[in-house]
Amino acid sequence: MAPTDPHLISPVDVVQAPVGNDAVDWDQFDSDAYFSHNYGELRPDDKRIIQIIADYFEGALLGRDLPGRRMGRAIDVGSGANLYPAMVMLPYASRVTLFERAFPNRTWLESELKAPHRSWLQFWETISGGRRAYDRIREPIEVLHSRASVERGNVFGLAPDLYDLGTMFFVAESITTRTDEFQRATRLFVNTLRPGAPFAAAFMRDSAGYYVGAEHFPACSIRETDVERALAPVARNVDIELVESNDLREGYGGMMVATGRKK
Repeated sequence: MAPTDPHLISPVDVVQAPVGNDAVDWDQFDSDAYFSHNYGELRPDDKRIIQIIADYFEGALLGRDLPGRRMGRAIDVGSGANLYPAMVMLPYASRVTLFERAFPNRTWLESELKAPHRSWLQFWETISGGRRAYDRIREPIEVLHSRASVERGNVFGLAPDLYDLGTMFFVAESITTRTDEFQRATRLFVNTLRPGAPFAAAFMRDSAGYYVGAEHFPACSIRETDVERALAPVARNVDIELVESNDLREGYGGMMVATGRKK
């Protein structure tokens, strides 16, 4: 029987055998519950993540936002019920693909792009934050709506060398308990970018799994060295920064943000 409030149950108390990605019914994902718990308001950890990636993209893509310069194709892998990774890429992307496997999440994304929650304006305030490239965008949700498309897809089916920049937030370590699948998902994300393309990826640290609504989902417990090993064959100029976070839920040890370029 599911607990009345699964967020009060520590995931470390859930005993589970190794769980591969294909063993999970991702169509049971409760998108509304995930959004409400994570993005109903801007949290300090997300604020810090935004600062890291917005500063990184602004430096890595200096001048790309200027009129007459070519804007690239961007991808956000495993968007879930989260718009802010895609929003951070807006100044540099003529098209943004929201790449998502779960049917509830794809439906949620389509609806959210048409009628977004007001909390995204809090996120954009931090994203723009005096940064020239972002300040030029006056109506970010409308711009995102005009440039974004929701695409059904599995991270393990990503094709190589397609995109000019990309993000992947809390995906590779949050879809399996298997280290080999975590590594493969991370590398396939980077490989779907063109050589030299910048990326930003966020990971839960020491995650023991998580609830969304009444459903429990698997996670691979990783640390900085695991992220470094996963990225080493496919990425260069990698920087990994820890982000303090301890009250989102039980059963994790903060967050990590990796930035770099595809080799």
